[in-house]
Amino acid sequence: MKIFPRLTGKNRTAAQAAGVVLLMGSLAWASVPFYDWFCRVTGFGGTTSVALGDSEVILDQIIKVRFDGSLSRDMPWTFKPVQREVELRIGETALVFYEAHNPLDVPIAGQASYNVTPYEAGGFFDKIECFCFTQQVLAPGETVLMPVSFYVDPAIVNDREGRFVHTITLSYTFFEIDVPSDYVQAAADATALTPAPQTAIDTY
Repeated sequence: MKIFPRLTGKNRTAAQAAGVVLLMGSLAWASVPFYDWFCRVTGFGGTTSVALGDSEVILDQIIKVRFDGSLSRDMPWTFKPVQREVELRIGETALVFYEAHNPLDVPIAGQASYNVTPYEAGGFFDKIECFCFTQQVLAPGETVLMPVSFYVDPAIVNDREGRFVHTITLSYTFFEIDVPSDYVQAAADATALTPAPQTAIDTY
């Protein structure tokens, strides 16, 4: 089967080349959401899952979860877990916090990437709520506590590799991103509404 049968010579070659470029570009664009979906479904590369609520089953078996936090090279925040580890029953919901601080005199926005190790546990680590689901903006000098609510899926004890996992490490890395335009606009509006200081007039 010929591609572009009505074209001949250089015209056909040019059209085929353009078609290949377009196809490769489309595949590259589609590969990002597909890869993200694939990782979330399978836990590939330590990607965690998202749960709509608490687990309906809680086992007596205990598992340890450790927490780690880091920053990309140019990110000016400080960022760390409030507690280094917890022990909980498999299926039990836990709530932990990470602390972030912006030491600069300008707002800084960040987005967290995450994974768990060992990778075999990724598909069984279910987050209910997490600061990593959205962008975070810290005002100048602001310090915040950011929550993570999660449980370890009881199905891990029946998995060929997951059943040997006794300790899971949850890691986050914050990257600086552009401050969202709506935040910038809100800050500008707030400044405009703030009345200018009035000079006191002395009366004698």
